[in-house]
Amino acid sequence: MLFTIHDLIQLFPNINEDIEKNTAIQSVSTDSRQDISDSLFVPIIGETFDGHDYLLDAIANGAIAALWEQSKKIPASLPNGFPLFLVDDTISALQQLSQYYRRKINPFVIGITGSNGKTTTKDLVGNILSTTYKTHVTEGNFNNHIGLPLTILSMPHDTKMLVLEMGMSHAGEIALLSNIAEPDVAIITNIGESHIEYLGSRENIAKAKLEVLIGLKDKGLLIVDGDEPLLAVKNISHPCVSIGTTGKADMSIKDIKLTKNGTDFTIDQKAYHIPLYGIHHAKNAAYAIVLGKHLNIDEHTIKKALHHPNITRMRFEMIKGINNVTLINDAYNASPTSMKASIEVMKQLQGYKEKVLVLGDMFELGAEQEEWHRSVAHVIDEDIDALFTIGEYAHMIGEEVKKQRKQTACFQVESPHTFLEQMKPFVHKDALILFKASRGMQLEVWMKRLLIEE
Repeated sequence: MLFTIHDLIQLFPNINEDIEKNTAIQSVSTDSRQDISDSLFVPIIGETFDGHDYLLDAIANGAIAALWEQSKKIPASLPNGFPLFLVDDTISALQQLSQYYRRKINPFVIGITGSNGKTTTKDLVGNILSTTYKTHVTEGNFNNHIGLPLTILSMPHDTKMLVLEMGMSHAGEIALLSNIAEPDVAIITNIGESHIEYLGSRENIAKAKLEVLIGLKDKGLLIVDGDEPLLAVKNISHPCVSIGTTGKADMSIKDIKLTKNGTDFTIDQKAYHIPLYGIHHAKNAAYAIVLGKHLNIDEHTIKKALHHPNITRMRFEMIKGINNVTLINDAYNASPTSMKASIEVMKQLQGYKEKVLVLGDMFELGAEQEEWHRSVAHVIDEDIDALFTIGEYAHMIGEEVKKQRKQTACFQVESPHTFLEQMKPFVHKDALILFKASRGMQLEVWMKRLLIEE
């Protein structure tokens, strides 16, 4: 049980029925299509839909109460005795309810934000904390003004550690999430170019990420990327630990080596291994290690958790395709920073005779999107045998590679059929093929053509 009707009345006293106050609410849902037995239904108004239109479907699937925007007409066919809590705005009410539940359960909260790496860091943090504590972690991309409240409201009563990913596109959004979550620890993984279309500059992106301080507890710990000058925060009241590879950070990651099984590195002269590839993943793991030690988890337990982490799919996920070719599915999302990092990792991987890039458009890069796409070409050198580009802007990467007279063969793909034909010479057991683009490109759909013979 999350709460009772009585609890809801304290928060939202304007109701349409005189009802049984001890009725138990077991869950909160915004999806009327699912089995939502004994749940509170929250109708969300989106750009192309209005959840209020599906109240009767929610009731048929088990909802026993609902929030309701009071400006909306109540359906005449509403069953007698079904409680509606009338509010000005259902999303704001959902956020208010999640903050109430967060305070009721009172777990230790870790808020994770950043331009890149926040999902992997969230996964690694969750793996380490769950060895010792009852831990609840953000699933999928439930990291915005709706997803974060739903994540909070889905945590069990006995949760001790709540790990929340915090995403954003505009200024003010992290402040809202931080105020709802009230984190005890905040992690800022890095500052990249994602959402520069809306924020205008990396400096403004950094300011937006630092909004996580607004809800951070008075003595809450801030962990940041020590290699990023924009996160060299001064005059803040919170204790802060910076982690980096350049020697300027409070804690240094050293001796980073890529192996056939992942990445080795040291922190404070202690050796670690993760089955993930690259300096950026070593840093993501370092955030989780420092947090684990902060919460008194012993060294052996931390190392064991990192050896077999549960990582969200499509993050540099290595898969075997047709003709035993090795595919890297890194297609969940992309920015110039993350795309370059993935290419650098690929260049370092040993044991392949040919290395091929399949790159798609990166979104939300604003007026300088052409320049950002062309910048990727600077890390494409003789280690890369072929480049395939898909989309309106990705072809500029290939144009820049040609302009720099590099040896990489470049192909602009126009259709899935031509893609398969052009790719055939590179589909063999000694080849490595990386797929990377923004989420909206759904590049994994193209990759699937190399998983099954057509």
